[in-house]
Amino acid sequence: MIERRVSLSLPHRVFFTEGVFDAGQPLLRGILCPLNEKQRSRRVLVVVEPALVAGQELLLEKIHAWFAAQDGLLTLVSPLLVMEGGEPCKNDWRLVEKLWAAINDGGIDRHSYVIAIGGGALLDLVGFAAATAHRGIRLIRMPTTTLSQGDGGVGVKNGVNHFQKKNWVGTFAVPFAVINDFRFLESLPSADLRDGIIEAVKVSLIRDEAFFQELEAKAEALGRLEKPVLHWVIERSADLHTAHICTGGDPFEFGSARPLDFGHWIAHKLEQLSNFRIGHGRAVAIGMAADLVYASLAGMLEEGQRDRILSLLEQIGFRLWDDDLLRADASGKLEVLRGLEEFREHLGGDLCITLVTAPGQAVEVHEMDAALVEQSLVWLHARESAPALN
Repeated sequence: MIERRVSLSLPHRVFFTEGVFDAGQPLLRGILCPLNEKQRSRRVLVVVEPALVAGQELLLEKIHAWFAAQDGLLTLVSPLLVMEGGEPCKNDWRLVEKLWAAINDGGIDRHSYVIAIGGGALLDLVGFAAATAHRGIRLIRMPTTTLSQGDGGVGVKNGVNHFQKKNWVGTFAVPFAVINDFRFLESLPSADLRDGIIEAVKVSLIRDEAFFQELEAKAEALGRLEKPVLHWVIERSADLHTAHICTGGDPFEFGSARPLDFGHWIAHKLEQLSNFRIGHGRAVAIGMAADLVYASLAGMLEEGQRDRILSLLEQIGFRLWDDDLLRADASGKLEVLRGLEEFREHLGGDLCITLVTAPGQAVEVHEMDAALVEQSLVWLHARESAPALN
């Protein structure tokens, strides 16, 4: 037998800016044309979400103008590829093939770039296509939602849905760079702005009690979606997420533990049950709430701490219930419980669920009591129905 160790040292860079395509803005050029590489013309394919184009006046014109001003050092593959985002885009394999065709037709090689500008679902889709073309093309992610700027967009996972399962086909690939441009957030509706805050609460609960306390102190400002505090939350969340990926010892998830997926086993299934009527942010808020109630009923989390956390989620503006949680199949079993088995399969056969025992403290459990899960959902429903009693 011959055995050697493969060691990789890959920089994971997240930049924060405003107006990345403004005339004279040097950030993107510095990223695409690093000084330590031979200065030659690079080809670039830009994929952008139509909702952003509709909300950001003259965005396409600004992108074309920015590239035209780069003295031939960067060649924009034209026209820009405008592709629908949102979770449904990950259900259509034809879009993967469309991206591969654009990469091929544009002459994009391993020293070229694909720039994805959109929400988390579009970044997943484009990231998967880029990671599998030529065994990996340099990807620049430009997340355009609070959810993707603070969480999914700064990660190393790409995926599309298959067999009616979320992210069943996918890759792990460190993006060449992530650029969080806060100006992209300006056209988002309030619900989408709010969604990104939930991932910050999540990471504070499992990693950083001091951060949780800061979120509590700023709860009213967060509920009003005040711009400075929203930007602060995104930066802190992105920092904590990238720190976990880069220093947690398992960036490509070879093990079973996935603490950053706290609240997600219910969230993923609830998204599917609602036919994606419920967005990821609200689904995670509900999933976290259910797991917090479960932990308290199991004697792992003090009731006062449970209520403190649920109160924060509601102060920020999240409703912690949806009737699809109690949807039952023909046998009377709650359909959301299938999410546990799907989560087990996604983790390689060994269930590993993160539960919070106090703000900043978490444990991993390898089994969930289905009857106690049902009891938790009934409790949450009763709380929703009679909030004045809680």
